[in-house]
Amino acid sequence: MRFATLGLFHEANTFSPTPADRRLFTAGGILRGQEIVAEYDGSSATIGGYLAETGRLGIELVPLVFAFVNPVGAITDDAFESIVGEMLDRLAEQGPWDGVLLNIHGAAVAERHPDADGEIASRVRGVVGPDVPVGAVLDLHANISPRLVDALTVTLVYQTNPHVDAREQAIACTRLVAGCARGEIRPRQSLVQLPLVVNIARQDTNEQPMSGLVAKAAQLGRRPGMLSVSVVEGFPYADVGHMGMTCLAVHDGDQSRADAAARELAAEVWERRSALQARELDVDQALDLAECEPEGPVVLLDVGDNIGGGAPGDSTVVLEAAVKRGLGSLLQTLWDPESVRCCEVAGTGAEVRLRVGACSAHSAGNPVPVVGRVRALADGRFEAKDSVHAGLRFFDMGPTAVVDTEAGHTLVLTSKPVMNSSLYQHYSVGVDPGDYHVVVAKGVNSPRAAYGPIASRMVVADTEGVTAMNLDKLAYRHRRRPMYPFELPDFDPGNP
Repeated sequence: MRFATLGLFHEANTFSPTPADRRLFTAGGILRGQEIVAEYDGSSATIGGYLAETGRLGIELVPLVFAFVNPVGAITDDAFESIVGEMLDRLAEQGPWDGVLLNIHGAAVAERHPDADGEIASRVRGVVGPDVPVGAVLDLHANISPRLVDALTVTLVYQTNPHVDAREQAIACTRLVAGCARGEIRPRQSLVQLPLVVNIARQDTNEQPMSGLVAKAAQLGRRPGMLSVSVVEGFPYADVGHMGMTCLAVHDGDQSRADAAARELAAEVWERRSALQARELDVDQALDLAECEPEGPVVLLDVGDNIGGGAPGDSTVVLEAAVKRGLGSLLQTLWDPESVRCCEVAGTGAEVRLRVGACSAHSAGNPVPVVGRVRALADGRFEAKDSVHAGLRFFDMGPTAVVDTEAGHTLVLTSKPVMNSSLYQHYSVGVDPGDYHVVVAKGVNSPRAAYGPIASRMVVADTEGVTAMNLDKLAYRHRRRPMYPFELPDFDPGNP
């Protein structure tokens, strides 16, 4: 058998004014053919799972085009049509196919296509026809639409947050698509969309209530004939009509059983809707806790500047507060290309006077004056060798400078925003996070897989920014109404 793999993977934060344009995609990575294999073979990412399992099954997997960019705003029309057009051209030119494995996120938004993933899947379906099985593994933060599910034969979703099961889900998806191609199974999918948002601080699947909901999905998935059952958190920073939590069930041949499983899971989610909301500590309260902790490192999760959710990665609100209170022994990254250039001019070992951070108009905080010494300069490329959110392996921070400040802080200044999802981000520039009492990680769930094992404590800080935890701060225009917790909808999971 012969399968194609292709995709455009983007989590769009529509509150970010930074568009996902062709320049960003080119810089972030548009891979073609064997470039995809070189980047992902052996990784724990979705494509790594596709490559591994097709190889084991003796299926020829042909990599076509895969595009990725860090979460920012909506994809420009120009970028979307260019990338998707090339994907579809190659899909048509190199067919016919026995199956297709898509790598899409599920929360992509384009300027003319609010449901960008549904648009991609529908166009792929239009090329290969109704009889070729098309499978996809979506991120747990997917905002899943009926259109997307209707275009796919098999839809699987990460069931961990931090996302450490991407490879596992990809292997399962590959097996199901292969089973379809051989005529061994006939998947029937059922989707229930809930009028419900889960707060970002309640999305860790190792903690209640999500741990219980994931366990319920797994229990339902073990029923006879079930192929998969997923609880899906959704992505609240995409202001689109299909934003929100969903439940998805796939049965072999029986639509009514798929419907029953999805509705039963939806009822469990709806029962826990209040527990899926959160209020956390402000910056000063979080730093109070960190200072009182006898051992470090205390990992302070900067929610509002979550790079993995579309924030720029240059917020200084935590750094400002630490300077003001005289807190030393603090490590954090900041996206600040101009400060990096100043450090490069000065050279390793030189004293520098900088105003760091808050580089964007939508950044939280203000530039912070610092005096320090350049400890190291690096090209910013590193390979993650620890447990990493989404299974990613290779990273590029661009030219990077490490500055030790007179305040006792170490700042890793980068030219490209990169999620704080691997300790090797610091190890690669000669910094050990374990040497600091406070480590600031820009995110809320993505850092946990890597930082959890070294942290004496993890503290969530409800900071400002385009990924703020308090969703009341965001001006929604397109979401469904009524929707919990903004309003109190009358919702019956048994009859959605």
